[in-house]
Amino acid sequence: QVQLVESGGGLVQAGGSLRLSCAASGSLFNIATMGWYRQAPGKQRELVATMPRGGSTNYADSVKGRFTISRDNAKNTVYLQMNSLKPEDTGVYYCNAKVFVYDYWGQGTQVFVSS
Repeated sequence: QVQLVESGGGLVQAGGSLRLSCAASGSLFNIATMGWYRQAPGKQRELVATMPRGGSTNYADSVKGRFTISRDNAKNTVYLQMNSLKPEDTGVYYCNAKVFVYDYWGQGTQVFVSS
């Protein structure tokens, strides 16, 4: 079992920045990939960025060059630094951990970008 708790969302003007955090606990040794997804109102959940253990990071085309995923292993925390935010980045951001065939999700944190 893996527990994920996101924080750091909020309201920001277009062009601004936010940093999301995801604190993980539980059976961390078996986590293969950590990542961030988001869901805008009326839309399906989509991948934002992933960080496989021992592999290279992966970003959605819409956030490349603006968002950066990173992790602090000592704190069991994954971050998503979001710069140059746009109104279309608005949504609920979810932290994800993949363990074998299972997906674990946090409760989500709301990001609202005003124009």
